Amino acid sequence: MTQHRPISRKHHGKDGTAPAGDADRPKPFSLAGVCKALGPGLITGAADDDPSGIGTYSQAGAQLGYGIGWTMLMTFPLMAAIQEISARVGRVTGHGIAGNVGKHYPGWLLAAAVMLLFIANTVNIAADLSAMADATKLLIGGPAILYVVLFGVASVAAQIFMNYRRYVAVLKWLTLSLFAYVAALAFAKVSWMQALAGVLVPRLTWSADYFTTIVAILGTTISPYLFFWQASQEAEEQQADLAKHPLIEKHYGARREFFRIRADTITGMAFSNVIALSIIVTAAASLHAAGKTDIQTSAQAAEALRPIAGPFAEVIFALGIIGTGLLAIPVLAGATAYAVGEGRRWPVGLTRKPREAIAFYSVLALSGGIGIALNFTPIDPISALYWSAVINGVLAVPVMVLLMVMARHKAVMGRFVIGGSLYWLGWLSTAAMALSVIAMGIGFLL
Repeated sequence: MTQHRPISRKHHGKDGTAPAGDADRPKPFSLAGVCKALGPGLITGAADDDPSGIGTYSQAGAQLGYGIGWTMLMTFPLMAAIQEISARVGRVTGHGIAGNVGKHYPGWLLAAAVMLLFIANTVNIAADLSAMADATKLLIGGPAILYVVLFGVASVAAQIFMNYRRYVAVLKWLTLSLFAYVAALAFAKVSWMQALAGVLVPRLTWSADYFTTIVAILGTTISPYLFFWQASQEAEEQQADLAKHPLIEKHYGARREFFRIRADTITGMAFSNVIALSIIVTAAASLHAAGKTDIQTSAQAAEALRPIAGPFAEVIFALGIIGTGLLAIPVLAGATAYAVGEGRRWPVGLTRKPREAIAFYSVLALSGGIGIALNFTPIDPISALYWSAVINGVLAVPVMVLLMVMARHKAVMGRFVIGGSLYWLGWLSTAAMALSVIAMGIGFLL
């Protein structure tokens, strides 16, 4: 058994923190270290490109061509900032967003946010399962509803019964499925100069359809379930490591932890946006160029690629839908369970065995189960997805405002209140989301 030597007091300050030149300094670069450090941020970024998001990006590229690519450059710093703030809240406090709201703010505020999150995430699960089933049917045939049940049950069972570390490793490997969309570019005849111009030079078209697409892209890239998931996963990672404590309790290593969180989050969000841009460019080069602009789902986008870019492009696109769905559904169901469980102050966490957190895992299974069941109803999954996007958009604004207030609240964050450029980028992200919701509301009225 390894013997742990006591740490000499002379190496620490009066508050128990290590000097800046000691272990608080970021470790030297190594590829193995980078891979190990990547976790909640990478998985969150990859889960952002879920099957419903792929449908949104495909539709944007098919309808508007290369000219909509600039939105990916614009949203990157905004989503990276708000996700980093979410992660810091989780790491500093040792609790997710819902847990902190329950401790420091009125109960009705928590109940309203959690209820809307449960509805939006569950409907999103239903739509993602539908897209995965359609993609599987496209590849091998068979009854789509059977695939809905298989994918749904497998995703929920893996979260409940798999070892946490092994499960996180599986999620990390599933992020590789997103490279299918980079590979799909090889089969599209891309005008790279036009694509680059579309990314670097914003071109606005004053039409309802154009601004509806921008609202949809913002709603897809900046989603409340991602805030809840990343904050809770940071808290979970800290609880799973006996050497770690909430930073508000033990300040030692804070600088290194914030460096890790920033690197992880930026990597995850950059990965997410590169993949999203690949989907937009593929759709623009193949579908928009061929005049196929009526794309409603990710599965339709995959099918439409066959006569234009060839069967390999269709297969690659469809496989990506299945892989990203297997990654996104656990994040959606998990974010819901964390929010409800933390709000009710139940024992929560994927590191716990099922008998240790029965209520937490019951919520997770309920969300997944309702998502499966919705596919047996006459409800159109595309219409359901649209309304879940509306709920997500409306929910995102108050959650982001609350998150920004929480990030500056000393009772929550102690000495680690967030300031500087990260703080103002967080508010800019919140303002952009608020404007998108206002634009969506105006669109409903017109």
